[in-house]
Amino acid sequence: MERRQTAIDRWLTVADNSLRTIFGQPTGTGRPSPSDKVTEEPPLSAPARAHAAGLMRVNHAGEIAAQALYQGQALTARSDEVRQRMAGAADEENDHLRWCEQRLQELGSHTSRLAPLWYGGSFSIGVLAGMAGDRWSLGFVAETEKQVVDHLSGHLQQLPPEDRKSRAIVEQMRIDEAEHGTRAMAAGGAVLPRPIRKLMAATAKIMTTTAYYI
Repeated sequence: MERRQTAIDRWLTVADNSLRTIFGQPTGTGRPSPSDKVTEEPPLSAPARAHAAGLMRVNHAGEIAAQALYQGQALTARSDEVRQRMAGAADEENDHLRWCEQRLQELGSHTSRLAPLWYGGSFSIGVLAGMAGDRWSLGFVAETEKQVVDHLSGHLQQLPPEDRKSRAIVEQMRIDEAEHGTRAMAAGGAVLPRPIRKLMAATAKIMTTTAYYI
């Protein structure tokens, strides 16, 4: 029989995942980057390359935050089913994390130097969301993913048209995030009050604006 995880087991898992996410190579589903399918790409000008790198750095920071949210929510989830849903979504977010980092390296740039801050803040929010109850926690996932989809749609409009690799990554991320939100609501997520939704959007704006540069 499979041993049931204790609270200590879950905390050790969180510690391991946090170190992998911020400083190491996080595990995921193993999907190859969508950019690998792009065999030909026009050369990017220096301004276009810098802008694309800034946007992909924002996306990478967003995936750091998403990973932390899921880990925090899984830690305080009331049911094993919700905990497993969070873990499954976290694996797909790790794919996004890896794809964005790979693209940043190709663009000759770096990930956000404030990654520990993004992780710590988002983990705390995830813990609080999980403590509120599984319905609210799932609703928080759904609203987060809705805002992320809007954010990624905006990036598709801003990315240089010739940056086909970055666009391929962002397009697949948008598909995955929309699916995460749909699953969360189907699992019983509650619609969050408007003030909370507005606060989430304002907090995300601070992170995205900062991560573009740092």
